[in-house]
Amino acid sequence: MTGPSERIRVLIADDQPLVRRGVALILAPDPAFDVVAEADDGQRAVELAHQHQPHVVVMDIRMPVLDGVQATERLRRELPACRVLALSTFDMDEYVVAALRAGACGFLPKDASPEELVAAVSTVHTGEAAVAPRLLTRLISAYVTAPRRPQPPSQVPSAGELTPREVEVWHLLATGLDNTEIASAMDISASTVKNHITSVFAKLGVRDRAQAVIAAYESGLVQAGSVNSAG
Repeated sequence: MTGPSERIRVLIADDQPLVRRGVALILAPDPAFDVVAEADDGQRAVELAHQHQPHVVVMDIRMPVLDGVQATERLRRELPACRVLALSTFDMDEYVVAALRAGACGFLPKDASPEELVAAVSTVHTGEAAVAPRLLTRLISAYVTAPRRPQPPSQVPSAGELTPREVEVWHLLATGLDNTEIASAMDISASTVKNHITSVFAKLGVRDRAQAVIAAYESGLVQAGSVNSAG
């Protein structure tokens, strides 16, 4: 985390010079950001991350030498405080799920607006998942392999240490509801939902909302087609 006046250090990794320059030109003029380096492949991104210690790496998924998924996995191991925002040409991309599983804190399609890029980098820096909940659910349900039938919550392998309320929160989160919607559905406060989610993350051993949704699909708590994918 940065201090109150510290700028968010950003490293941009993309094999297309035009994309790198475009991202830099959006972020650099903003006093909240400091673009510390640019890389044209995943291996160079990891090297520069060690050198410059960025808070956030804006990482293209498909790059030569070392792709963005492998680079993200290495950063998670070697520089756990560094957050990754994955970039993809398409918003429905199986490589995005691989990047989220590897430790990316969110993703952004390359046709996103400058405002969306700024917001996503800021969100990832806070440790939150930078992806709309329903889009995340639709993406993961399309590409994550899950049991053929949904499992009763009490029989979900990953749910062994969760309380019944925590399982309910996890299930609602995985169906694409945000915290406010979960609070309304369960008739509890948003702060209570946040506390439950923090506990769920800790017990599941996941770092953010994206990984919690992946775990829900992989465990069979929810499955593709069982939730509303609108949005």
